Amino acid sequence: MGDRHAWTAAPAAAERARSVLAAAWSCAVTAESGREEFVGAHTVTADGRVLLHLPEDSVLPAAAVCAPRGEPSAVLEFADVAPVPVRSRIRARLWLAGQFTAKEGHLAFQATRIALRRANGVVVIDPEEYASAEPDPLAAAESGLLTHLADAHPDTVERLSRLVDPDSLHGAVRVQPLAVDRHGLTLRIERVQGHGDVRLTFHKPADDVAQLTERMHVLLGQAARVSCPRALQRYRADGDR
Repeated sequence: MGDRHAWTAAPAAAERARSVLAAAWSCAVTAESGREEFVGAHTVTADGRVLLHLPEDSVLPAAAVCAPRGEPSAVLEFADVAPVPVRSRIRARLWLAGQFTAKEGHLAFQATRIALRRANGVVVIDPEEYASAEPDPLAAAESGLLTHLADAHPDTVERLSRLVDPDSLHGAVRVQPLAVDRHGLTLRIERVQGHGDVRLTFHKPADDVAQLTERMHVLLGQAARVSCPRALQRYRADGDR
């Protein structure tokens, strides 16, 4: 048998949605009773159902009990925010439309329609694909990994920039790590006006932090064999000012 996770350039939409959900700390709920925002109030089951443990002053439990068949329609929204300060920090938004069921001590939400919005547009995800997908194995650790890379190893980010096409670095004033998953690392290239993202793909997936470290070393080895392009030299000079 091969690797549990097949090689691919980027996570599939269903996997990306589950990763957003796994890492999110807050959510907004819109139902017939109105819109409420909650922090640290949800957990996620293996099949992607969302369990909400709500404060006593929330009106959602009453709405769930009083609605016909006890299953009010609602939409849950989750934002995927980049842990490193960059322009346009929201990397994706996830919407789950479905029904609540009142359980003892919490509400259980079953999604019947899932939509994920990323920079390249909105994709509707099949509920069965969503339920069977798994979050990226690095999703829970991503925030700490990226902030450590940006704060403690800016030289590593600079070296990785050598793998970026020089045309993409034209006019760059800052390069920051934007995202990492088992398939690769994404860099945010900021210019005086606007920004762009470049993805550096691993040679094979990383299923844990130890494997991620090895994949990063491979990228750095590739970067060491690349001469510093003029665009990167200009970026470095601008950064020293």
